[in-house]
Amino acid sequence: MNDEGTESPSGDDSAGRSWRGRALSALQWAVAIGAFWYVARGVDWSATAAELATLDAVVIAGVLAVTAVEFGSRFGMWYALLNGLGPTDFRTSANVDLVIKFVNHVVPSKASGHSVAPLVVRHYTGVDWAEAVSVSGLNTGLYAALYGLVALAGVGLFAPRLGGGWLLVILLSTGVYLVAGVLVLLAGRRMNAAGRLASRLGGLLGRIPRIGDRLAGVAAALPSFTADSAGVFRRLSARPSVVGPYALGWAGTLMVCPGLRVWLLLTGLGGEFSPVLALPVVLVTAYSVTVLPLTPGGVGVAEASATAVLVALGVAPELAPVVVLLDRTFGVYLPAVLGWLPAATLDISDLLARGEEGSG
Repeated sequence: MNDEGTESPSGDDSAGRSWRGRALSALQWAVAIGAFWYVARGVDWSATAAELATLDAVVIAGVLAVTAVEFGSRFGMWYALLNGLGPTDFRTSANVDLVIKFVNHVVPSKASGHSVAPLVVRHYTGVDWAEAVSVSGLNTGLYAALYGLVALAGVGLFAPRLGGGWLLVILLSTGVYLVAGVLVLLAGRRMNAAGRLASRLGGLLGRIPRIGDRLAGVAAALPSFTADSAGVFRRLSARPSVVGPYALGWAGTLMVCPGLRVWLLLTGLGGEFSPVLALPVVLVTAYSVTVLPLTPGGVGVAEASATAVLVALGVAPELAPVVVLLDRTFGVYLPAVLGWLPAATLDISDLLARGEEGSG
């Protein structure tokens, strides 16, 4: 035990890490604010507000209806996974999804989705730890793999029309999604092979200038599986009745509903996008930058990326940021805020503390 008044080396290290964490967080929020400025700088907001106030009632009703369907498809993703473990009602699936989004997007914490999700699943379903880890890991792996594949298709279709800087960022984020998806799915089925691959990739990512350490941290933070949870993972991932409905829910949540909502808003404001059928793929590609640890939850950067991509593909510069901000509000920020309702019944601080201990 140290003498009174003597600071231990571990205390110095802890203080140093705390200071660096605060500095990094401040820098990330500065980037987010700068990204929002980039999005908003060319918009005449008084004219835009007047236009939004005169939107046709049919358009408003359509946007609200699409958003309601999107909530159903989002909850359906967890519903498909949890019913693979045992009968689960839709309300439980909705609570799991909303609480996880609330924690990840609203509550400032070092806890990441992979550490919080198993705790939330256990709280609402009562399954054992191995099952909670496996179903949460399967959600991470399927989500990332599907996102990476669709974003890669978008890059292949639209790369010649995108600016070099944004194309590079989108390619990097698409690669991270693909690598994360492959690693998690491989880890759930073949832990040894996934461990070797993650170690090698962590070293490679760490060499990337400026953001290498953060990207290596993303690779290191991927879910780890015990033999029991890997067994459950293999069983669930091999069932079409689990993977198929999940993929349909993913497509509805990330492609169909956002595509319809953006199209409704664009046309309602007098804009257009061609070809319309490509819009869902474009949005997945444009929003893929959220996976990069540039700002908390991709705030600001996602809006900037999507605005730049839509403008590059022919959307009017004064309309693109408006529809992107509205789409993100309905599709991302609204569910995160609504997650406060079920989260209010939980001891979030205790949940986060256990999540951080589990990821340590």
